[in-house]
Amino acid sequence: MARLLGVKMSEGWSQSVVVDNRAGAGGTIGTRIVAEATPDGHTILMGNLATHGINPTLYRKLPYDAIKDFTAITYVASVTNVLVVHPSLRVGTVKELIALARAKPGTINYGSGGSGSGAHLAAELFNFAAAVRLTHVPYKGVGLAMNDLVGGQIQLMFSNLLSSLPHMNSARLKALAVTTGKRSPAVPDLPTIAEAGVPGYETTNWFGVFAPAGMSKGVTTKLNRSIVKILHAPEMKSRLTAQGADPIGSTPEAFAAHVRSEISRWKSVIKRVGIRAD
Repeated sequence: MARLLGVKMSEGWSQSVVVDNRAGAGGTIGTRIVAEATPDGHTILMGNLATHGINPTLYRKLPYDAIKDFTAITYVASVTNVLVVHPSLRVGTVKELIALARAKPGTINYGSGGSGSGAHLAAELFNFAAAVRLTHVPYKGVGLAMNDLVGGQIQLMFSNLLSSLPHMNSARLKALAVTTGKRSPAVPDLPTIAEAGVPGYETTNWFGVFAPAGMSKGVTTKLNRSIVKILHAPEMKSRLTAQGADPIGSTPEAFAAHVRSEISRWKSVIKRVGIRAD
């Protein structure tokens, strides 16, 4: 997503936009670099649910403050996640999954890319909202978890739509529902989990642009207008939608409010589950 935006930003500004992928530690490495950068608009961050929604509670010693150390620029897009199961589980709906999980508590395993990841917390939210007990199997990466799900070593996963689609189309996995609050245009026949039997359930992986704290109102507004214009262009909308993403393009104020609400929401889930990353 950062690369898609970067190309268009370079074209619009006639200036190079370099995407520097600093992976590791749940996104804290790259995020800290931006938190400590000069707030002149030349160093910005593609943040997400992990860096600014989950990590503030998951890490005891987070090397940045998700609110105080950043200037919110815009909510870029939300990304559809999907509840997929291995065909051997023999359930066709969310209600059937819940019934089976209640009949055999703790015997159905779900995978994730690691403890505290979005997929892990989405499943734990499902456990709570549906009053079931699915068993977590953490992996060192989402790809490893998906491989074992396709192979039948685990039974289900809350995965992003883009990586799940090939397996759904080939019938190696069966999709039960999307985790978002509304249906995805990419898979319009799939109900939401809320529609399928768990009222109020909603979790979305999201992405947004941040800059260091203290950036001037003028530069903030310029960055916001530029990025929002790109997101609203038909070509960008179509490319993001094809990847299971819903382009947003919000005001800085609306995005900052979204971040605060996500920190509060996931704080309650993380404390209830009792997990820590350090």
